[in-house]
Amino acid sequence: MQILVVINDPGYGSERPYNAIRLAGTLARREDTAVTVFLIGDAVGCAVRDQHVPTGYYDLERMLGALVRHGGTIGCCGTCMDARGISDDRLLEGARRSSMEELADLTLGADRILTF
Repeated sequence: MQILVVINDPGYGSERPYNAIRLAGTLARREDTAVTVFLIGDAVGCAVRDQHVPTGYYDLERMLGALVRHGGTIGCCGTCMDARGISDDRLLEGARRSSMEELADLTLGADRILTF
């Protein structure tokens, strides 16, 4: 099953990205399930490496890394990255610049689409 999770909100501005990434990570551990997370708008900041969060606070970089280790993929809207001054070399390992064209393809190929 192909699952697409589209995240729009800033990583630490609400709990939506946190909950979306938690769910994506849980789904990625299931057999016969392929999970793609697509970060768009302010959510592209979730995939920036070397995040520093307060002790005891969730770490989206670590959570996305676990998703990748379980076979999940992460696409980041390139236009959104550019608008926020995020270069490709600032993305965490396993995250990559993507496009609206790829999001359209992922949407058409997904069995389930979740938006946060």
